Amino acid sequence: MPPLPPRIETLLAEFPAAELASLSETRRDFHAHPELAYEETRTAGVVASRLSSLGLAPRTGVARTGVWADAGPKDGGRLLLRADMDALPLEEATGHPFASRNAGRMHACGHDGHMAIGLAVAERLVRSSPGRGLRFLYQPAEEGHGGAEACVRDGALEGVGAALGLHLWSQVPLGKIGFNRGAIMAAVDEFTIEIEGPGGHGAMPHETADSILAAARVVESLQSVVSREVSPLDSAVVTIGRIQGGTAFNIIPKSVTLHGTARSFTAETGRALPEKIARIVHGTAAACGVTARIRYERLNGATVSDPRILDIVIESAVRIVGDENVVTDTRTLAGEDMASYLERVPGCFFFVGCAPEGEPRPHHSPRFDLDERALGIGVAVLEAAAREVARQI
Repeated sequence: MPPLPPRIETLLAEFPAAELASLSETRRDFHAHPELAYEETRTAGVVASRLSSLGLAPRTGVARTGVWADAGPKDGGRLLLRADMDALPLEEATGHPFASRNAGRMHACGHDGHMAIGLAVAERLVRSSPGRGLRFLYQPAEEGHGGAEACVRDGALEGVGAALGLHLWSQVPLGKIGFNRGAIMAAVDEFTIEIEGPGGHGAMPHETADSILAAARVVESLQSVVSREVSPLDSAVVTIGRIQGGTAFNIIPKSVTLHGTARSFTAETGRALPEKIARIVHGTAAACGVTARIRYERLNGATVSDPRILDIVIESAVRIVGDENVVTDTRTLAGEDMASYLERVPGCFFFVGCAPEGEPRPHHSPRFDLDERALGIGVAVLEAAAREVARQI
């Protein structure tokens, strides 16, 4: 195992061994029992039980399967600490003894670790209150299913003055804490394109218009959105993730459906993407002699921290891990519905590096993994940040 930066080695050496073991045990329990969006019933039960053991009165059924619990004074704006709970529809391939026991489901994005960190920080803060009201929120359905907005509709931000959240991130080295003074994660859009033609015989393409060929040209043409219609000084992604169409090898189908996503950091680019995509799709379809329909939806905005809260959290992280281990230009075109909270209340969202040794284990991969030492680092930084934010807001 390669050596860690000295400051991180010291932090982990001084971290209570029993608490580190408990963090790992909690994370592995969640990992072995992953549940998809709005199905997190066992997960919610474990969370509620742990919060109850702290003397709190958890509210269950938040956004169907979420949990929150309040602690501390009721007056003044509460500090929200949020963790997400849902897993992904993947078959795990890590080979771990604590691998998923639920077929076709896997914690492949670190949410199991987020919950473990959140519960440990809750225990620390309840044991030694920072003097401000707290709300510990365990959110369902983060993975593109509107869990944050559903929690907001259920009152999760009522009485809240600020919000904090973190993400274990395998693209950041272990021991590093990542921030961004702009968008740290992208706005996420989802779109569906339905291409329709007359259909026909595969051996007689001259008698029809080919929906498969049109779909292929649409996929290719959409790549010009990023390469030619977004400023090289900005960033965006347009990806087709699923194509459905056809029933037999010798039939040109009447219709083909494309499902995709667009990502952006800036509001200007985010506003422009739907028109650019629609123009290219309709123009390409017309050139191929078919028609196209588009459904386009914004799932969440870019994740942007409040400048004042961000500075407080960065200063807290520096005290814990040292200035040399704090990075302020980290960002990714992956998305996070923590944005829904940060659009309404000031707050901060940051990355905790968890890259495991050896080959990359990317998020949303059947082989995703994390170095569990990151759990202790996450607890130390989030607790310090929560106490300082609670003191200053």
